[in-house]
Amino acid sequence: MAARVAAGAGGGAAPPLLDDLMPWSVRPLRTGRSWVTAPDAASLRARWDLLAGAEGAEQERLFRPSRSRTPLTPAAALPGRPTGTGGFARDPGPYPVPVRILHGPFDEHWLIPDHRLIDAARPELWRVADAHQLFAVEHGYVPRGGGPALSVTALLPDGHAPAGRPGRIRPLYRRPGAQEPNLAPGLPDLLRSRYGDAAGAESVLAWTLAAALPSAAGPVVPLPADGALWAEGVALGRELLRVQLRGAHGGERPRLPGGRRPYVRAAIPPRPAGLDYDPATGALALGTGRVSPVPAGAWEFRVNGMRMLELWFARRTAPDGAEGLAAVRAPGWPQEWTSELLELITVLALLGELAPRQAALRDRLDGDPGPTRDGLRGAGVLPVPASARRPASVLDHHEEGPEGQFALL
Repeated sequence: MAARVAAGAGGGAAPPLLDDLMPWSVRPLRTGRSWVTAPDAASLRARWDLLAGAEGAEQERLFRPSRSRTPLTPAAALPGRPTGTGGFARDPGPYPVPVRILHGPFDEHWLIPDHRLIDAARPELWRVADAHQLFAVEHGYVPRGGGPALSVTALLPDGHAPAGRPGRIRPLYRRPGAQEPNLAPGLPDLLRSRYGDAAGAESVLAWTLAAALPSAAGPVVPLPADGALWAEGVALGRELLRVQLRGAHGGERPRLPGGRRPYVRAAIPPRPAGLDYDPATGALALGTGRVSPVPAGAWEFRVNGMRMLELWFARRTAPDGAEGLAAVRAPGWPQEWTSELLELITVLALLGELAPRQAALRDRLDGDPGPTRDGLRGAGVLPVPASARRPASVLDHHEEGPEGQFALL
């Protein structure tokens, strides 16, 4: 079904796109300089101190200016983040508390939340990011690349794609406090008439997570004719959601059953020389370090055709050669990285175990086609009003514009 959908995703008789169902989307963050994010928070503080203590040409070299940002560029403060708004070179101000973000799929990093350092931080995302929000993050499409079409996180995502063209970020709610679901007007009523009351915003997100297929036009989300199939897909999607949220929103952190949980069998060295997997023993070697058991499904889990464990490791052990502030990184292997690795193995293993159920669901959808894009047009859901594709007017935080001016939204 994936190949057929990908080839004709834009046709009126084809299944709807995620863009039809969740119309408000935001482009990925564009940091402009890699040193504003890091897998450990201590490196960010060291980078800030070096930049704030430099002057003139040296500060400019470390900053890495772009057309959007230089050390003298003023910028509005990010919503809810009390940082300076004048040029960094004139007054850096105090170091802002770093925030946890999702850097691409399944990799959690830290970010310096100072808009003067970021080319395009997408303030509209920061305005709606709260303890109730969820973000659907599209994965860049790579033909025959394999892997899921999207993932979901409670963290602020940067939308980085490991390969291919980055996708869009779609908040589940348009306003803080889980207010105003980001669903096409008329869609909730249509779904309730077909599937009953179990068709709220989180049910739509869960179904999407279970059933979406990648395509060049963005994730395709087939809808079923049978309400029982909808309920089954939503239940599966909620399992996927629970695993991906990693305990956020009051849920339990993902765990494998006893006897299958990964443990460190040999200490990971400060600078592991490489990453290798032995499928016969289920052992993951990080230099002389060793973690097991690691299910093959975790090792083979890919997005855009790239193994997530290999990408996670490479971002923490890239060979020397980085310049400027990007070269400032953890001096060894922090203990928290080991904990993060064990949890990532668990997440990917559980998602790999759910993949056959997703494939079976999609096969059944082939014989149970529901509303197409033409059907949504006939029901008045499409075309989506332009207002539903724009962010809502939200000003729940004090926002200061460039050079301390009042922020006009």
